Amino acid sequence: MIELEKRFDIATEFQAMAERMLEAAKARGATAAEVDIDKSTGLSVEVRMGTVDKLQYHRDQGINLTVYFGHRKGFASTGDFSSQALEDTLDAACRIARYTSEDEFNGLADPERMATEFPKLDLYHPWELDAEMAIEMALQAESVAREHDSRITNSEGAGVDSHAGLSLYANSHDFMGIRHSTRHSLSCAVVAQEGDSMQRDYWYTVSRVPGHLESADTVGAEAAQRAVRRLNARSLSTREAPVLFVPQLARGLVGHLVGAISGSAQYRKASFLLDSIGQKVFPEFVHLREDPYIRQGLGSRSYDSEGVATQVRDIVKEGVIQGYFLGSYSARKLGMPTTGNASGSSNLLLADTGVSFVDLIQQMGTGLMVTELIGHGINSITGDYSRGASGYWVENGMITHPVEEVTIAGNLRDMYQGIVGIADDVDERGSIRTGSILINKMTIAGQ
Repeated sequence: MIELEKRFDIATEFQAMAERMLEAAKARGATAAEVDIDKSTGLSVEVRMGTVDKLQYHRDQGINLTVYFGHRKGFASTGDFSSQALEDTLDAACRIARYTSEDEFNGLADPERMATEFPKLDLYHPWELDAEMAIEMALQAESVAREHDSRITNSEGAGVDSHAGLSLYANSHDFMGIRHSTRHSLSCAVVAQEGDSMQRDYWYTVSRVPGHLESADTVGAEAAQRAVRRLNARSLSTREAPVLFVPQLARGLVGHLVGAISGSAQYRKASFLLDSIGQKVFPEFVHLREDPYIRQGLGSRSYDSEGVATQVRDIVKEGVIQGYFLGSYSARKLGMPTTGNASGSSNLLLADTGVSFVDLIQQMGTGLMVTELIGHGINSITGDYSRGASGYWVENGMITHPVEEVTIAGNLRDMYQGIVGIADDVDERGSIRTGSILINKMTIAGQ
């Protein structure tokens, strides 16, 4: 981990380095420049069947420099922080800029958009974790999983990851921002077998705060239970039926929306939701909000990769699209202001409809609860959606048997309009936070 007293020394070093690079770029004739410097450390451990498969220490660093000569842009990077390497990187960026074509939309974000307030987001929580402790934790998770049920016959392993990073972004608008962050996780995957039926499943926990991780016992037991529950799965006959996406998969439905209303998809006209601001895409009860300021959030940030201040805003309100995800380049292409999303979306929160997971299952009545998706059959231009799936069949609000080897299909526009409920079982293990989502009808292709 980057020790507390050392990270401030590193931040000071990065500040001085960034200032030198920006001044040198200006001296070379650049009309604008920006620099991104980062350094990270980490530890990764993987075990399988009681033995250590991987023990890896990470120490990475890099500097990215972008220079502008008018509307000509040059970019170069290096992992070497020596004076000569930085000089060579600057030379390369300037040389590239002089030979590239002009693009009127190139340039830094507007100076008035730069962040001026930096709320404490509490993202840095180093873990005093050595290799022995990490190995012991991974072995414990796998051991609990393997011993949980006699039908657990094999393991795909367990892993522990811990990373800490420090990054700095600065540009010639006199903006300079520094981020300190950590991310830790524990995972386990096992195989269950009964007769000719064999199934795998997994579980994981992730947080910026090591003390907020689920225990190794919990992760191992959950992985085993999930694998055993899937035994003796069967296919279905082809039909149309309601489909319920559990939270881990429901976030993917939100992710497809993010892609469709991102600036690049809009200006390239490669989206099934072109010019959708003001369009009613969802039922009126759907409300999606972006909140970059959640304390310890996995998607929290006070500024984006261009130094632009992030903001709390509605993305979908009463089913209507309120705005896109824009960086300065895509914003200029569209004739709109940047939304502070040059580095993607921040924390996205989908409001529930006041029902529990059990309520949603009962509301579905009869249909498919999807717990795993296979493949990437999504056409971002037409919205057509087709993916392999497995999960559980539900009859009269009760889970009856596991399901495998089916394909679920529809169109994302129809699927969004067909949302009939969102449960309060929110999964916070990511930057998209949502509960289970129930869609009124999809095609299920089976036997």
